[in-house]
Amino acid sequence: MRQDLILRVVAKLLIPFILLFALYTQFHGDFGPGGGFQAGVIGAAGVIFYALIHGLADVRKVVPEPLVESMMALGVLIYGGVGVAGLLLGGHFLDYFVLAHDTVHGQERGIFWVEVGVAITVSGVMLKIFYMFADRGNADDE
Repeated sequence: MRQDLILRVVAKLLIPFILLFALYTQFHGDFGPGGGFQAGVIGAAGVIFYALIHGLADVRKVVPEPLVESMMALGVLIYGGVGVAGLLLGGHFLDYFVLAHDTVHGQERGIFWVEVGVAITVSGVMLKIFYMFADRGNADDE
């Protein structure tokens, strides 16, 4: 699809809005529908759309596979880190109330960071699955 000018222009216009919508879904997930899982899938879909238009080699320059694998681990560490922070501050695992000076702010902080961890992990896993399926056709050529 590299030669199709219309697809390239439409992709160049849409991809920033797709990624912006992923951020919107992430930050407004505690107020309405959405959250980390949905934001991670939408963000990965934007990167996959880029790959479909520009090719696998170009997307691997933008989002290399070691970064994708690091995202999978980093998201889990953020999620678990919120739980451990609750333990260290005298609460239970994933007890958000102890994360701030009052319980409401603690809840907001805890939910925010857990959702960030989920978004990073889900996005990394979706991209890893895409890379694995995209590489499947290349393995037969070698």
